[in-house]
Amino acid sequence: MESRLRVQGHPIQPMLVTFPFGLFVSAAVFDLADVAGGPAFLGEVGYWTAVAALVAAALATVAGMVDLWDVRAGRTSRTAITFNLVNAAMAALFLLTCLMRAHAPQRGATGVEVATELLALAVGAVGVWLGARLMRQFDRGRAAEPTGFEALRDIPGATVEIIRPKA
Repeated sequence: MESRLRVQGHPIQPMLVTFPFGLFVSAAVFDLADVAGGPAFLGEVGYWTAVAALVAAALATVAGMVDLWDVRAGRTSRTAITFNLVNAAMAALFLLTCLMRAHAPQRGATGVEVATELLALAVGAVGVWLGARLMRQFDRGRAAEPTGFEALRDIPGATVEIIRPKA
């Protein structure tokens, strides 16, 4: 399967997925610090970080749906659909906590909301595992790209000589 959305030959969706997950983790950390007795502004920061994560998750979901369009039925298709559903479930749990906090004066988190966010992160961890599995399934048929100094070998005019150590 080749992704329709690519930048410099690399699929966009795996790059986009990292943003919402990282922002969701950050939001949960801010909210946990707020509930643990930190300054009140941490709850506000956690709320807005979760909102930014929801926007990023929407963009990643759109890219994932475009890529899903070309996946043939079978194991890879089931993994891709499950991956997108798991990520949507994580985002839905964070959306729930954001909606519960939307009208609060300082948008601080409660213990129940932090517990919901931690549950969402556990669901998201399953999504990370599925995403890694999906990437392995997509890469099985392709030769691995060179990394590190080996990538310089194919650049015309490169002045780097690669000498392997003797065994």
